[in-house]
Amino acid sequence: MKFSIRHSCVGAALMALAAAGLSPAHAQDATVTAFPAPAEPNAIPLGTGPVKGATAPESWFRQYGVPMARNVSTATLTPVLPAPGKATGAAVIVAPGGAFLLLSMENEGWRVARALADRGIAAFVLKYRLRPTPPRLEDFDRQLREAFANVGRADSRASPDEAVAGLPEQIDDAVAAITLVRARAAEWGVDPKRLGMMGFSAGAMTTMVTTLARPDLDLAFIAPIYGSMERVTVPANAPPMFGVIASDDPLFAKKGFGLLDAWQEAGRPVEFHLYERGGHGFGLGKEGTTSTGWLDAFVSWLDMHDLLKPS
Repeated sequence: MKFSIRHSCVGAALMALAAAGLSPAHAQDATVTAFPAPAEPNAIPLGTGPVKGATAPESWFRQYGVPMARNVSTATLTPVLPAPGKATGAAVIVAPGGAFLLLSMENEGWRVARALADRGIAAFVLKYRLRPTPPRLEDFDRQLREAFANVGRADSRASPDEAVAGLPEQIDDAVAAITLVRARAAEWGVDPKRLGMMGFSAGAMTTMVTTLARPDLDLAFIAPIYGSMERVTVPANAPPMFGVIASDDPLFAKKGFGLLDAWQEAGRPVEFHLYERGGHGFGLGKEGTTSTGWLDAFVSWLDMHDLLKPS
């Protein structure tokens, strides 16, 4: 089954791109194609239970050339480990984005994890549970366009403090992932004290609400990538934070930088990179812009915090 976003719906198409974790540079083909779920031989079920009220099974589709998942009801964690000679002991949970309606598993999950592993950082891709979507792709597309009709408006807000109560399943999945990595740290060559969490868009929100709801997790760092910049109530001893966003992000730019202000006012370490161009959902970076440098900057930041030096 195939269909395309109508060219007349320019704003809706842009929001669908953002939801998918892709910038407009990838938009050569907006065709949505259903295909069988890819093999995930290393995916470990987290045992956090199904989604309440979900009836449609998990399904996958390809859009803009990359695979995405929806109707995820069983959370999993997939380890992507560095070669033994490269391993530093540092580790990060990677949470893809997708507006809690889909997960951009390739653009914001597997590719990022492989890039981290190449730099000696153990990565664990979190496929967290999602809100139910209609079984038919046509109905799903309509749901997406309706959900994103107003999200980019300057007066729309996305408060992590308020989101905590509405995302219990995602928080539980993140906590289960962190617990699992620490339990198997020796097997995976990970220092449990050097484990952090990174998320993209909705994954950034998942990272932030987990940090706010469960400060007892004592993460070594967090990295919200093009997520909400809204002010939060910073927990005592909140982890160091590395943030990234583009100034032309249609969802979260031009709404202030309250998140950074809050972290600084709380006296907690924070580094932030505002790229001139990149839009939303640029993954490892939008070709032709300086946003392609954020991962190397992140690794340098970890090194500055002595998180890449083997124990």
